[in-house]
Parts: sequence; C-alpha cells; structure tokens
Amino acid sequence: MVGSAIWRKLETTREYQLTGRTHAELDLQNQQAVLKFFADEKPDVVIDAAARVGGIMANATYPYQFLSDNLQIQNNLIQGAFDSGVKRFIFLGSSCIYPRLAPQPIQEESLLTGELEPTNQWYAIAKIAGVKTIEALRRQYQLNYVSLMPTNLYGPFDNFDLETSHVLPAMIRKFHDATRNNHAPVALWGSGSALREFLHVDDLAEAVNFLLNKVTPYDLYNVGTGTDLSIKNLALLIQEIVGHKGEIKWDTTKPDGTPRKLLDVQRLHTLGWKASINLEAGIRNTYEWFVANYNQVKQVKIKPNQV
Repeated sequence: MVGSAIWRKLETTREYQLTGRTHAELDLQNQQAVLKFFADEKPDVVIDAAARVGGIMANATYPYQFLSDNLQIQNNLIQGAFDSGVKRFIFLGSSCIYPRLAPQPIQEESLLTGELEPTNQWYAIAKIAGVKTIEALRRQYQLNYVSLMPTNLYGPFDNFDLETSHVLPAMIRKFHDATRNNHAPVALWGSGSALREFLHVDDLAEAVNFLLNKVTPYDLYNVGTGTDLSIKNLALLIQEIVGHKGEIKWDTTKPDGTPRKLLDVQRLHTLGWKASINLEAGIRNTYEWFVANYNQVKQVKIKPNQV
C-alpha cells in the first residue's frame, strides 16, 4: 500500500528515475542480495517503505517474525545505502514506537520515555532500532537521512485479510461482507473507546515527496492529521459509508490496545506540509477501491511469511 502510493506520486512529478523491486525479485532479508542491488543500481535516494506489518492478532501470533524480519529488512537497506554513498534516506516507521501512555498529542521527544503497548511491542522495538540507526548516522556522518513516523494508514491496496489487517480495512471488509449477508451482525474487538488517528496513504506520499529535497533540521518527524476519533465512531462512519443496517457487537474480552494515540505534527507543519484528505472522503475512496477489486481482495489470504 505505502510503496505503491509513493511510487504513484513520484511518477506524477516526473522529477525522478524510479527503481524498485518486488519481493519475488529482491528478498530484503538477504543481505548479500541487497548489497548487490545497491552496487548495481547506485541510487541517490532510498525510501524504505518495506516492512512486515499487521494488526493486533498478527502481532500476537508472530512476535518473533515481527521483530526479527523488520530488523533484517531495515538493517540491510540502511547499511547498503550507507556503504554505497546514498545521499538521502527516508525511513518509514510507525507511531507505535511511542510509549503506551505518552502525553497526548505525542511529540517526537516522547520516544523511549515509557513502556510500549504490549500488543505491538515487537514491531515497535524493531522500528525504534531503525529510528536510532538513522539518528546515529546523522550524528556521526552528518548525512541527510530522516525517519518519518506516520499515524495509522489506510487507502487503496491495503491488506483486507481479517486475520492480519489493521482496524480500518478490517472494518471495511467486515461491514461489506455482513451487508451482502442480509446485514448480519458485525463483531468488533474491544470496547470501541480507544482513540485513533488515521492518515490516507496518498497524504503520506505527498509528505515523502515534500521532504525529498529538503534538508531537515531533525532526524524524526511525525506524519498525521492532528485529529482523532474513537474506534466506535470510526465503526459508525464506516457502517454508514458501506450501508450496513445490522447490529454491531463489541467483544470486550478482546484488547483495545493503546488508549489513545494522537501525534503532534507541529514539526512537519513548521516545514510547510499538512495533510489534506478528509477522513470520510478518504474512507469513501478506499471503499470504492475495495468494491472495485473485491473479487481479488477476498481471495487474498496473508500467510505468516507474507505479512
């Protein structure tokens, strides 16, 4: 989802010669293959949008893979870029790097000031290591490398597999399928009270493009909208957009995750960038894409080694 959005955006600018590889063409966990890629292609800029990602269930089921695979992927890319003299590196992480009970909205300075959310700590620890690696390279070698921490992302080409997807695409899938099944009840995890912020992936792509040619005074920037809503209100909004008329059943035996996760985006605003896609409009856009591609999406089953 993220890589394709950034690729689409950079294609429209016609300022860059883009080079990329699919997972089948280049295994980013294979250090020698990654180093050979850098030696052959000699890129000037690297945007690291590759990661093993997933929701609460996926993180709980595959903790070792979420920690180990992400460490391998980012370490290979950062090392390859550094060794080959890459001038600009943009590392994409996640807002889950911040403490579970960080003061809201969460500032970049909150990193490593408290305990992580247990339901995604494995992924978070890997991404924290990436952030600190970028910081270390900037400090020691004065490189123009930067980390971007997006809030919860959604949009076209998202993962809609119910076992491994994040909350927003999972809701789209559940409400759509229930609507087609005579508006059957929809079961959702938790109490619905947790507060979350959501950013359309095209907004993130705009932020990446905005920062490509800038010298950034900080090594870490939050990327978000600066507004949030409860999971319950998100469910009601998606239910309305999809047209589901049935009951919502909240399973309070399942975890809510972090109580609130709203990013402070003043650093990026100060540079001159703000998100522009309204949440309702963004969800409608995503749902239209989902419906148009439903026959393909419903057949996609994400396996543990594909998350």
